[in-house]
Amino acid sequence: MAFMPLLVDVTARCTEDMTDELDLKNAALVLVDVQQGFRDPWWGRPSGLGTAYANITRLGRAWNDRGLPVVKVRHDSRNPESPLYSGGPGNRFEAAIDALSGDVLVTKTVNSAFLGTPDLATWLRERGISAIVVAGVQTNACVETTARMGGNLGFSVTVPLDATATFDLEGPVLTGNSPLKLSAEELMRATAVSLHGAGFARVTETAAVLSSLDTAAP
Repeated sequence: MAFMPLLVDVTARCTEDMTDELDLKNAALVLVDVQQGFRDPWWGRPSGLGTAYANITRLGRAWNDRGLPVVKVRHDSRNPESPLYSGGPGNRFEAAIDALSGDVLVTKTVNSAFLGTPDLATWLRERGISAIVVAGVQTNACVETTARMGGNLGFSVTVPLDATATFDLEGPVLTGNSPLKLSAEELMRATAVSLHGAGFARVTETAAVLSSLDTAAP
């Protein structure tokens, strides 16, 4: 049977109060593309990749310690020149992530974890999971796209920004201008504003997520 997405009024989500206390009693941790290939200089200058990976590991261990669901997402690039090329050494998870217990592995070739295999939305709904915490790489690409799509599909989405990382990026050349460029840090700020301000996701920090997890009722 073909999967029929749950249609959500995004304008309604934009009016939600994102300052309410986090509720993670029914949340899965979705770890997006925490792969060795992102350490390759091919990507350009990163934001704090090491800090992000440390925070991602903290989150993963906290979820494992509590027996909460963990989704590992892996990007299987079809581009032989990509450090994430399927079957190449960079395609492997970071060692600390590989050591975590995962409830399901989702593989994908596009940005969104919701367009991978197996179908993430179906997997979550079959288990009665209505909330996700999304962390990983890249902030403005696969993390942001997964968060946006999760919000559109009706899930409550939280993104701890300091558990994500990205790289400097160059955009188009518009008439009469130099190439548009944004640093990794600027891209992270833009993602935070877009996701949180437009109501796709609650953007916060790792410490706040862990604190909420500690106080969540079983």
